[in-house]
Amino acid sequence: MSEIQASSTELTSQYIAQITGDLERNTKEQERIGAEVDALQEQLRTLQHDHTVLVNMQQALDGATPAGETATKAAVSVPSQAPAEPKRSRPKKTAAAGAGKAAPKKPAEASSAKAPKAAGKPSLVDLIRSHLKQQNEPRSAAEISSALTQAHPDRTIKTTVVRTTVEGLVARSHAHRTKQGSSVFYTAATAPQSAEIEPQPKAVAG
Repeated sequence: MSEIQASSTELTSQYIAQITGDLERNTKEQERIGAEVDALQEQLRTLQHDHTVLVNMQQALDGATPAGETATKAAVSVPSQAPAEPKRSRPKKTAAAGAGKAAPKKPAEASSAKAPKAAGKPSLVDLIRSHLKQQNEPRSAAEISSALTQAHPDRTIKTTVVRTTVEGLVARSHAHRTKQGSSVFYTAATAPQSAEIEPQPKAVAG
C-alpha cells in the first residue's frame, strides 16, 4: 500500500507542477497581449487626435467654405484653390521644380508638429521619446515608466505598455535597444544630419 501511495503522490505532484507552469505561461501571455492592446489603443487615440487637429486647421484655412463641404472636398480631392501665399498648385517642369517639391512639405510638417502641442496632453510615444533624448545613459522600461509616472502623476503608465511602445520606436529606428545580461535598456536614436548641397549656378559666357 505504501508504494501505491508514493506513486500516487508523485503523479499528483507532477500534475500540480505542470498545471502551475501552464498557469504562469497563460498569465504572462495575457499580460503581453494586454500590453500590446494598450499600446495600440494609445497610438489610435493619438492618430484620432491628430486627425481632428488637422481637420480643424484645414477648416480654419478654408474659412469661406462650410465645414461639411470642406470635409467632402478633402475626402474627394485636394482643393486646388488653397491660399496663394503658403503654396501654389501649379508645378512647372523648370528649374523651380526642386523648390516646388520642398514647399508643400513645410505646411504638413508644421501641422504635424503643432498637433501634439495643441493637445495639451502629449501622447505616450512623445513622452518616451523626449525622455530618452534627455538621458545620457541607457534606461530600462521600468526606469522610464517610473520617471514618467513621477513627472505625470495624473496619468497611469504601466511598465508593460512602456516596453511595448519603446519596442515600436526601435522598430521604426527612433530608438536603440541594448542588452546587458538579462536586462534590456533603451536609448534615443541620434538622427543623422543630412547636409543639403545647393547646386552652384553655372557661369554664363557673355
